[in-house]
Amino acid sequence: MKAFIVEKIADREFEANIQEIAKPKCAEDEIVIKVSYSSLNYKDALSSVGNPGVTRKFPHVTGIDVAGVVYESTSTIFKAGERVLVTGYDMGMNTNGGHAQFVKVPASWVARIPDAISDKEIMTFGTAGLTAALSVNELIENGVKPENGEILVTGATGGVGSIAVSILSKIGFTVVAISGKEEKIDYLKRIGASEVILRNTFSEDSKKPMMGEKYAGVVDTVGGEVLANALKYIKYDGVATCCGLTSSHELNTNVFPFILRGVRLIGIDSVECKLEKKQAAWEKIASKWKIDTLDSITNEISLEEIKSAYKLLLAGRAVGRYVVKI
Repeated sequence: MKAFIVEKIADREFEANIQEIAKPKCAEDEIVIKVSYSSLNYKDALSSVGNPGVTRKFPHVTGIDVAGVVYESTSTIFKAGERVLVTGYDMGMNTNGGHAQFVKVPASWVARIPDAISDKEIMTFGTAGLTAALSVNELIENGVKPENGEILVTGATGGVGSIAVSILSKIGFTVVAISGKEEKIDYLKRIGASEVILRNTFSEDSKKPMMGEKYAGVVDTVGGEVLANALKYIKYDGVATCCGLTSSHELNTNVFPFILRGVRLIGIDSVECKLEKKQAAWEKIASKWKIDTLDSITNEISLEEIKSAYKLLLAGRAVGRYVVKI
């Protein structure tokens, strides 16, 4: 079968290419998926250059998302021909991932694809869409409503940010987007943002411990100074979710928003969260949260184009979602 393989050729030196490798075989309670679509994520790009925080086992097939049909199964839960997907867990990290014609995974990682959504559509969402949906769900579960005020989305041109903007707009929220890409303002408004703030202007007055109450909630995808500043603008009893660190893994803030306004900061993990929680999110994504702007945020590529797309992701120049047709 064809697969996108990353090899370690010297200390801290890696090479990635398409190769022919053996098709995987099922062990106990495993399934082999015949892949139709996968996607690209920042974690995949890090894996492709040998980032030790993501992948330590080489040769390695990248791809933390996959959709397709069950080709072979030793599980009592899934049978051949069922449409399924996998996101997260160890797939694409130190277990071979979805950038191949076939992938083998434990049955416990597998979710069913809802009938109302196609393989391509669900991979347009992928880990990024699941993360966005889990973030939006936390806002709602913690009492944030459209009438409470605007929602701020940081890193809005990225995969998680773009989908969060679109979902929030779809379900009635007014969305303010933050981005460092001035040329993408029209894109962000097209997918649902009512206002776009450039990242460099958002950092003004950042030394103040708190700012005026402005946002009912925040979906943060970048961490660092942007998240620290966003917390200062949240209204009383507001909620911020945090799922990324492309700006920084450090958070230098103060306690005032938490103890004077009752602000809550909730971490979002889409990798190891329970399969039942993932399945519930996919059902929402396939129905009332299914967005009308998928085509606007989708770049469909082939296995042969993965390497070029990784360069854009690592350089911070990627926009929207990259879906890989296998």
